[in-house]
Amino acid sequence: MNRRNALRFAAALLATALLAGCASPHYLQLNPQRSVSVPQVGSDQAVTVAAVDERGSEVIGTRTGSAMSTAVISVSAHELVPNLQREAERAVRDMGFSPTTEPASGRPGLTVTMLHLGYERGESRPVVDEARLEAVLEVKVTNQGSTYTGTYTSRRTQTYAMRPGRDANRRMLNDLIADALDRAFSDPELAQMLAR
Repeated sequence: MNRRNALRFAAALLATALLAGCASPHYLQLNPQRSVSVPQVGSDQAVTVAAVDERGSEVIGTRTGSAMSTAVISVSAHELVPNLQREAERAVRDMGFSPTTEPASGRPGLTVTMLHLGYERGESRPVVDEARLEAVLEVKVTNQGSTYTGTYTSRRTQTYAMRPGRDANRRMLNDLIADALDRAFSDPELAQMLAR
């Protein structure tokens, strides 16, 4: 094989690898963490805490923006729910309550539900593309026969010249969900309902 053919072969191999990388699915393991302070309203009362995933699919979008693309981005409920549970329990503990997973009659309860997690391609301009991300959390608090339900939406538009890789997508989605958690647990009405 002469030098020219070797270079062509190497270039073709590199192009194939790049295209395969662009078309590969991303299975993301997310670990969002709340960062805002929460109202200190509890006196070590027990609160039943639960996390639920009610998304219709674990596929949240595609890296190319095409519905037919094989470059899907997926977030597993089995991995996301335990991390949402941990953050909800941490928030409840930081409020001054004692979180538990055991339900009991008359005990206050807090349920965090992931309603939506989306990743879509935004506007495409010369040299620059964008991704639009959205997370929607619902937090329901029940106490003494009353219920408070809050819906907390976080949106982010990320521009890029090169399509984000797995680590960049993981960071963006962690930040997105963390923002929704921050919005939820800094809601004073949620804390007041727990403290009734």
